[in-house]
Amino acid sequence: MVRYHRMRGRPTLWLPGTDHAGIATQLVVERMLASEGIKRVELGRDEFEKRVWEWKEKYGGTITNQIKRLGASCDWTRECFTLDEQLSRAVIEAFIRLHEKGLIYQGSYMVNWSPKLQTAVSDLEVEYSEEPGTLYYIKYRVAGGSSDFLTIATTRPETLFGDVAIAVHPQDERYSKYVGKMAIVPMTYGRHVPIISDKYVDKDFGTGVLKISPGHDHNDYVLARKLGLPILNVMNKDGTLNEVAGLYCGLDRFEARKKLWSDLEETDLAVKMEPHSLRVPRSQRGGEVIEPLVSKQWFVTMQPLAEKALLAVEKGELTIIPERFEKIYNHWLTNIKDWCISRQLWWGHRIPVWYIVGNDCEEEYIVARSAEEALMRARDKYGKDVEVYQDPDVLDTWFSSALWPFSTLGWPDELAEDFKRFYPTTMLETGHDILFFWVARMVMMGIEFTGTVPFSYVYLHGLIRDSQGRKMSKTLGNVIDPLDTIKEFGTDALRFTLALGTSGQDLNLSTERLTANKAFTNKLWNAGKFLLQVLPNRDNVSGWQNIEACKFNTEGYLLRLPLPECWVVSKLHMLIDAVTESYNKFFFGDVGREIYDFFWGDFADWYIEASKARIYHSGDDSVALVAQTVLLYVFENILKLLHPFMPFVTEELWQALPNRREALIISSWPQTALPRSTDLVKRFENLQALEEKEVLALLSKLDLDNIHFADSPPEDAKQSVHLIASEGLEAYLPLADMVDISAEVQRLTKRLSKMQTEYEGLKARLNSPKFIEKAPKDVVRGVQEKAAEAEEKINLTKNRLALLKSTVMLLQ
Repeated sequence: MVRYHRMRGRPTLWLPGTDHAGIATQLVVERMLASEGIKRVELGRDEFEKRVWEWKEKYGGTITNQIKRLGASCDWTRECFTLDEQLSRAVIEAFIRLHEKGLIYQGSYMVNWSPKLQTAVSDLEVEYSEEPGTLYYIKYRVAGGSSDFLTIATTRPETLFGDVAIAVHPQDERYSKYVGKMAIVPMTYGRHVPIISDKYVDKDFGTGVLKISPGHDHNDYVLARKLGLPILNVMNKDGTLNEVAGLYCGLDRFEARKKLWSDLEETDLAVKMEPHSLRVPRSQRGGEVIEPLVSKQWFVTMQPLAEKALLAVEKGELTIIPERFEKIYNHWLTNIKDWCISRQLWWGHRIPVWYIVGNDCEEEYIVARSAEEALMRARDKYGKDVEVYQDPDVLDTWFSSALWPFSTLGWPDELAEDFKRFYPTTMLETGHDILFFWVARMVMMGIEFTGTVPFSYVYLHGLIRDSQGRKMSKTLGNVIDPLDTIKEFGTDALRFTLALGTSGQDLNLSTERLTANKAFTNKLWNAGKFLLQVLPNRDNVSGWQNIEACKFNTEGYLLRLPLPECWVVSKLHMLIDAVTESYNKFFFGDVGREIYDFFWGDFADWYIEASKARIYHSGDDSVALVAQTVLLYVFENILKLLHPFMPFVTEELWQALPNRREALIISSWPQTALPRSTDLVKRFENLQALEEKEVLALLSKLDLDNIHFADSPPEDAKQSVHLIASEGLEAYLPLADMVDISAEVQRLTKRLSKMQTEYEGLKARLNSPKFIEKAPKDVVRGVQEKAAEAEEKINLTKNRLALLKSTVMLLQ
């Protein structure tokens, strides 16, 4: 996109950078410290942050280096990191402004808790997987002296210590007589909870009786708040049970589950256990089981922000590509929940909130831009001797990432040159998997802080999967490092393969695709080598003056060209229009396929072959000049059209051509709406349908006057070679009048023998284990390419010989 629009003369900026990846980075560094026998808490916050910065300096450039090697046309002088001073200033400003508007608040609510990292994680960072589990059936005795009991089925028996009620469905006649009574929670020394009825209960699940543990289940939490039930937490932040669990206090949640079930069996309160498929919530980062937990956190009220983001799409201010993702975007924003933005980590942006030392009431706090400002305001309010301490939590990484389109351009300084020039931006291109994490949040924050949608278009690409369609993971061992792929296939082949994907659809990266596109790169390179052989030398001033004097932008000049030249130039002009339209519509797969088909099918396979006869055998300098001029004109335009896909090989070939006044990357895009002759294109396509390149090479020696299109066979049809191309299309070629066929057969037979000898020599080298093992890879690769090229030439020569021999027999 950037390379294309730069060539169109538009101001472009691709501003590169990375976020600090709070959870993922802290997890990696903690693992590294653990391998040294060190715990984070033993280091202390300042020393731990220092270690993370050291890790970031050592490994943080990996992705940046990959992006550079992939040919990303970024302005690397503007590279940003979310913990940079400027971006950190923007984060604090955003927090303060949202807080001043009442959109940020603190409260104790149910969150997704990561016991290993001991931090809250967002709903979007929890992945649910279907896993085999167990359904435990437990007896709850009915209080009041009766021997009755209710059997409850649960997948998490250890949470029963947090039960605050037992619920049944109002219309479930099995249990109606118990509603209003009390039940005794097992293993709690006789703690009583009410038996209630609510439509929320599923009569068909388990036994139809539900334990309500609002401190440890999202749905139970909602029900408890609706009914005014208490919320009881039985779990510590590290996943162990707390004092509420009595004898089980201090046990890990899964250890407690095993011990509790064993004890229930001993006391005859265990009914049975049976296999049951579970939707297990796991951390997207660490993979551990996430615990629903009530915790005091900071939240952003999302509904008013989401309404404006929805309106932006509805009014057409923001276009999402492909369009089907608009429905997903709208659904998510319509049903949005408040965003938990605090994380109990040490790596990230510290929340700009300070509390009063010695004041137990954390409801009183000060939001400030710095510790100095917080202390000054605290002393103004509470006295000169007061001291403050900062909230230990950091902000969710996505909070700072949500500000990226404008924080990187100088905001909150709206007079900054970059902000004035480049904001709002035009295009966001990213993976469809972070439509909610990042895209929607950038839209909401952009509108909130600047009053403008941060970009006009969102282009969502698919994910790169392995050849079997599996998501890449270290567990499967199928992660593909682009640098390894580049070593084997080249950057251009990799870029071309990826760019041929369809927006929003995942792409299976296979060796077959990469190999085919490497062959395309080689074909392009060989075409460039051929051009350099046939073009005038750089110091041939008059020759280059003649070439540069040829103008293909007028219809008169085009129609004066011989048929093959008129055809290929017309097809090129059609291609330029089609490709430009596809680029503008973001149909990048179509762009790649259209250029590929023209270059390989029309230019390389047909016109280059035709040009050889015109340059080497015409005996007419003017004919050769036209062919040279057309070769250069078509090839340099192919390089321009293909440059955004394959920048390295195209730039190398472009600068190897004589008289290049500027680099390809900043050259102008080809002009559109250039002249073309559809009639002559059709005539040449009729000849192509004959499918004989060797015949075409002979035809290309002729002027238009020597090619006649007629409705019936010629009078000398019997003395001509008769070829049937397709229904309604036949050709009669008087070859006997054009060449000495016998002499040509002798010449080609001798040439074929020589080529066979050379080919066998190459194959012998390739069949030698010593050569394959000891020779450098590039040397082996070069021999393989020569062998493939020799084999292709042998086949072409054999085909031509067969044609000429059949002609001799026909004429006899």
